[in-house]
Amino acid sequence: MMELGQDNLISNSAPDGTESQFGGSFVCHTVNHINSRGYWFGDNPLEFSVPLFMIQIFLMFIFTRFSCLILKPFGQPSFVSNILGGVTLGPSILGHSSAFANNFFPIKGRNVLDTLAFFGFMLFIFLLGVKIDPTIIFRSGKKTFAVGILCFFIPYSLGGIVASILSHFASLDEDISMVLTAVVEIQCVTAFPVISCLLAELQILNSEIGRLASSASLVCDVCFSLVLSIKYAVKLSSTKSIGVTIGSLFSTTLLILFIVFVVHPAALWAIQHTPEGKPVQEIYICVTLITVIFCGFIGEVIGIDAIIVSFLVGLAIPDGPPLGAALVDKLEYFVSVVLLPNLFVIVGLRTDVFAIQKMKNVGIIELIIFISIFGKIIGALLPLLFSRMPLRDALSLGLIMNCKGTVELALLINLRLTNVMNDELFAIMVLTLVLVTGIVSPIVRALYDPSRRFLAYKRRTILHHQSDQEFRILACIHKQDNVLAILNLLSASNPTETTRIDLVVLQLVKLVGRASSVLVAHIPREKPSEKIFNSFSKFEDAYRGKVTLHCYKGISPYATMHNDVCYLALEKRTTFIIIPFHKQWIIGGMAESSFAFKQLNKNVLDKAPCSVGVLIDRGNQKKFWCGYLNESTYLVAVFFFGGADDRESLAYAKRMLDQPNVNVTLFHFSSSKNIVGGTDRSKRLDTQILSEFRLSAFRNDRVSYREENVMNGRDVLSVIEYMESFYDLVMVGRRHEDSQLMSELRKWKHGELGTVGEILASLNIGAKTSILVVQQQIRFWGSRDPEESTHLRRVNNSNV
Repeated sequence: MMELGQDNLISNSAPDGTESQFGGSFVCHTVNHINSRGYWFGDNPLEFSVPLFMIQIFLMFIFTRFSCLILKPFGQPSFVSNILGGVTLGPSILGHSSAFANNFFPIKGRNVLDTLAFFGFMLFIFLLGVKIDPTIIFRSGKKTFAVGILCFFIPYSLGGIVASILSHFASLDEDISMVLTAVVEIQCVTAFPVISCLLAELQILNSEIGRLASSASLVCDVCFSLVLSIKYAVKLSSTKSIGVTIGSLFSTTLLILFIVFVVHPAALWAIQHTPEGKPVQEIYICVTLITVIFCGFIGEVIGIDAIIVSFLVGLAIPDGPPLGAALVDKLEYFVSVVLLPNLFVIVGLRTDVFAIQKMKNVGIIELIIFISIFGKIIGALLPLLFSRMPLRDALSLGLIMNCKGTVELALLINLRLTNVMNDELFAIMVLTLVLVTGIVSPIVRALYDPSRRFLAYKRRTILHHQSDQEFRILACIHKQDNVLAILNLLSASNPTETTRIDLVVLQLVKLVGRASSVLVAHIPREKPSEKIFNSFSKFEDAYRGKVTLHCYKGISPYATMHNDVCYLALEKRTTFIIIPFHKQWIIGGMAESSFAFKQLNKNVLDKAPCSVGVLIDRGNQKKFWCGYLNESTYLVAVFFFGGADDRESLAYAKRMLDQPNVNVTLFHFSSSKNIVGGTDRSKRLDTQILSEFRLSAFRNDRVSYREENVMNGRDVLSVIEYMESFYDLVMVGRRHEDSQLMSELRKWKHGELGTVGEILASLNIGAKTSILVVQQQIRFWGSRDPEESTHLRRVNNSNV
């Protein structure tokens, strides 16, 4: 090759006019000119690398996004949509036209896409390594280990046996005979990155099956890595000289030691030198990226794929904030939206359905894949059914373990580029991976609903709670600002040696910089970030012998955070859940709102296995919870219109009557018309609990009863506004049956707190007044409506 004149053209001719030594045909194209002068100046923009790359990226975005838009309503994961978008651009559809292929995806323009896709996948795998907590394997139980090991070795054994039988007794083409082992290995992979992404899309990441699948896939990955490492070492020692083998193993060991004893301690040093709550310095992020690229280069030099090295470097970076979360925050969107889709495009450009000519080859590949899928399902079912997990849930896990994604695509691309797999077999494998994942995802959605298990078998309400039993409360906390109002409410709940409170505190943290959700018991540490749990520990000390404290931390996506709340409430047999309102009042009277918390509250109210109270804190700094001081009183008002939720709030107020520093006032709203709708049975229950409360008020000078006769919604508003800032806490039920009065009130306000709750939350009834909106348990075995219980019960009856 030579340069010709000022145009800098590369030719396929040697200087003497003969064919070049490469013996292939080269297309003449310009070098050093990457930008087009423009169509009007005689240039074809598609012959220059910059405009060609831009139109390729544009087409990639259009077709992958359009596929996602079309397939999302059918429950398809983004992996399936992206692959089909890439296939659309390839020789199977649009690329079948030579004009389209030569103009938009010419051979000379693919190196840029291939390199960009490789680099994007390398960063993607690095970020997944950052998100993984390797210690999850050591925390996994026997069931997780059994599932992970069996889900690898059963399909590996079955697939290997079938492949061996076919190779010996069937007349196979040489191409397919060579690739059967690789097909078995790819089918045995259950990549943790793929599974975690799928679980997040299915919104079951922090469900029981989600946590089990995450941990089991990591165990399965370790098994796969060990098998490949052993095979690589055996192949190396049998085909290469002793010097090459020793050099390769020694250099690999040195690189791993560098990552473990240099990169990991450096990351810990950077974390220790980042102040609590402060962002990581840019220099730390920059050095980390340089380290990834340098280690990847060293890996390529010594013969290890840079993708594997980048994953190891990612594992050396501690997951979560500050450093891991900062890296994910800086890189994830660009990598997943801009760089990674290139992988789907280059897969699509190499997937040619017209290359599939022999149905015999299709049948053989599909047989191996079917055997491997069957083996994975059996590997998941055996230990899970032995541990008495429902068949439906166990089958869901088995199907999830068969899903494929970007990791398997990268393996296929590598096999194609090294010519281990031809175009026909590559197309068969890609289409089968898409088909299996596309079928499995909607089936799992239909089979597995985490909220189904939150259906309690007993009535877990305050109204049906026996006085001689522990009162089990689950308090949910987002941040330190939520603590004081909850402590005051707990103190008012009258913890005594005979009416003990079993308190579970759950700190809810958004999943950032991690791939798997976490729900773990809190281990006390001397750190500033432990202020929340320290506050509750002081509360336990103040009420020693009256309160038992259990602290948990749940780290999960906001969309599925309610699973942690409901799961813990079910496991701890909780009677009452306290969750903070999604609006937080701050100094100056303004409120900051969180849509994510609003959705969390809505999901908890819909799916909780017990009664729920939404606590609206207006920033009252009164420390009533310090019970040993006995210096202040706590003034509580209860609004009673009628219905199950109002009865539940009144039952909670009755529990407070024996607290010597709590004064309770009941506002009973009545009218000549129906104050609320409802059944006759519901009204009889209202009358019963009101009669019992009146009797308590008659005997107790700290209890007041006020009958408020109202004619319309404006009368109700007048009573609320009259309260001013006299009370520390106002309690009201969330739901009220429809009536003319409630219809009038809904004109002013209506939302997730119910009609009256929303009015209380929105009106200025005093900066120090907290509001508790109570909902009685709505989900229990045999009914969804507590009003339709089998027979009339007295307030203090035992649980059904």
